[in-house]
Amino acid sequence: QVQLVESGGGLVQAGGSLRLSCAASGRSFSMYAMGWFRQAPGKEREFVAAISGSGSLTYYADSVKGRFTISRDNAKNTVYLQMNTLKAEDTANYYCAADLSYGPNIRRGSMHYWGKGTLVTVSS
Repeated sequence: QVQLVESGGGLVQAGGSLRLSCAASGRSFSMYAMGWFRQAPGKEREFVAAISGSGSLTYYADSVKGRFTISRDNAKNTVYLQMNTLKAEDTANYYCAADLSYGPNIRRGSMHYWGKGTLVTVSS
């Protein structure tokens, strides 16, 4: 069982930055691939970024590539999402998720464990 708790959301002006954190409880955090997803009001949830268990592999949605960076600290059981040059369209609830598989399942949102989310609001 893995429990995930996101933090770091808030209100920021367009062009600003935020760093989201996702703290995981449970064993063997480094075995889990981690992903960040987001859901804006009235829209479907979408994939944002993913990282492998070791942290050596990452990939991003085209909409955030070059602006967002996913990273992890396995000693702290935490995954991060550094968000720079934020835009109004980045406004959403951001969720982290965990799964033993690092692959196409992540982009589809097929993850085993989910956090409850943290709200990011970008004002224009």
